[in-house]
Amino acid sequence: EKRNPVFGQDHAQNKILTAGLFTLRPCKNNISGMTRMDIKVDKKAVAEASKKLSNWGRWGKDDQIGTLNHVTPEDIVAAARLIRTGKVFALGIPLDKTGPQTGLFGGRFNPIHQMLATGTDAIAGQQDWNKIRYADDTLMLCVQGATHWDALGHIFYENTAYNGYDAKLIDSRGLSVLGIEHSKNKMVGRGVLLDIARFRGVKWMQDGESISNDELDKCAKEQNVAIGRGDFVIVRTGQMERCLAEKEWGGYAGGDAPGVKFENCYWCQEKEIAAICTDTWGVEVRPNETKDANQPWHWVVIPSMGLCMGEIFYLKELAQD
Repeated sequence: EKRNPVFGQDHAQNKILTAGLFTLRPCKNNISGMTRMDIKVDKKAVAEASKKLSNWGRWGKDDQIGTLNHVTPEDIVAAARLIRTGKVFALGIPLDKTGPQTGLFGGRFNPIHQMLATGTDAIAGQQDWNKIRYADDTLMLCVQGATHWDALGHIFYENTAYNGYDAKLIDSRGLSVLGIEHSKNKMVGRGVLLDIARFRGVKWMQDGESISNDELDKCAKEQNVAIGRGDFVIVRTGQMERCLAEKEWGGYAGGDAPGVKFENCYWCQEKEIAAICTDTWGVEVRPNETKDANQPWHWVVIPSMGLCMGEIFYLKELAQD
């Protein structure tokens, strides 16, 4: 199957499976840290952030790619110039039954693989009528079952999706708006790894530990890199590596997890990043900082900001390099 040279796309409209992206060696830049935030997270805070950080209409009333608009052709050329060694890292996990899904959230399950034609069929002569001997297979999966990017039609704020689109436009037939296919030629740019586990001096963060905006800035400064407009930010917590080392996913897919604090939505908007992704199931810290909303950060970043965000990224080999 032919794939985008930077990201391998799954044409199911609600997600995109990842193959990799440009990454960056640390470079010297100045960091302007944000003012430390102290937000009491509740529905009022979610509503306030949704209003303050809204990108509705910013790139036109018909926009369907949100923060990916921050990336310009000049940015892509500049990102390409950063390549020094030509190393390639696969950031996706296998699409098979060993994945993290346990049905903990939404009844999701791991990919189911089935063979349609095999070598044993060929040897038995079962394919000779077709004058070709071959193997073929099929895959059934939840698109949240492995490494993926969320489409902007994935989360609603009440009855509305990003840029004011009515949630009714997303029904049993799929996403008639805000599908991931609109991003198919937009997800190329400068990737910046912020290794929070290494910054803390640990193999991996513990479930429930949160990452503040201030810590993200300090980590960037420690790595001599500045986060800027159009960047694809990759945050490593080490949670996936712990699960793989223990050979037990446990509550990875929907249970407690390390992650960014709710205030991160303000950080992403200030930096004007194109996208953010992590090695966790849902990017934000779990348990969430409030019981008023499930995944409150999601409530803001997708339907209000139109932020491209990815989950379940395999970062071990990238971080070790």
